[in-house]
Amino acid sequence: MTEKKRLIVGDDIRRACPEFVGGAVYASFENSAHSDALWAEIRQAVDEFRQTETTDSIKLLSGISATRQAYKACGKDPSRYRPSNEQLLRRTLQGKELWSVNTAVDIGNLASLRYHYSIGCFDFDKIEGETITLGIGRAGEPYEGIGRGILNIEGMPVYRDAIGGIGTPTSDHERTKMSLQTTRMLAVINGYDGRREQVLACAECLADAFRKYLNASCEVTTF
Repeated sequence: MTEKKRLIVGDDIRRACPEFVGGAVYASFENSAHSDALWAEIRQAVDEFRQTETTDSIKLLSGISATRQAYKACGKDPSRYRPSNEQLLRRTLQGKELWSVNTAVDIGNLASLRYHYSIGCFDFDKIEGETITLGIGRAGEPYEGIGRGILNIEGMPVYRDAIGGIGTPTSDHERTKMSLQTTRMLAVINGYDGRREQVLACAECLADAFRKYLNASCEVTTF
């Protein structure tokens, strides 16, 4: 996959979250509904996580703590609008089953389990324009979160393409969500903790899983 998007971190985010480092994974693949081998690895990751963390301790994890601080800096209550990485890890520790969507989406959850970052996974061919900019949500800005309906993104970090928001750490947008028909993906790793090596390791974990479970062609970068 050679086609790329120009990824920009807006001045508003730079002022609020100066440590931010983003990771990006581009992948081409043929998606599948389910992978037993992938889910064996996800369950192993869940078991390992439950042995070391609690619902209280996860707030101290770098990826969780920094994302919560980013929400506060941008003007959002992270306890009311929990970022997806915290939602995922809390669900794990509460003993609830993780949801299965399709293999491409499930791989994103595996990488988030391993590295604790919020990861946005977008259908590349549904992104409008050549540029994606990370900024802060505005009052009244329209946004439909996947499975959440209308979401108030004022004061929330948001990725925007040429026609509007496509992803926040809380929920990606319905317009660019991945399906079984998705053949190209752009994933972004939200490193509000500024740990470039960890962000890159998370991106490589994501890419490796796409290669392993979907025989994907992948490219990794940071921004």
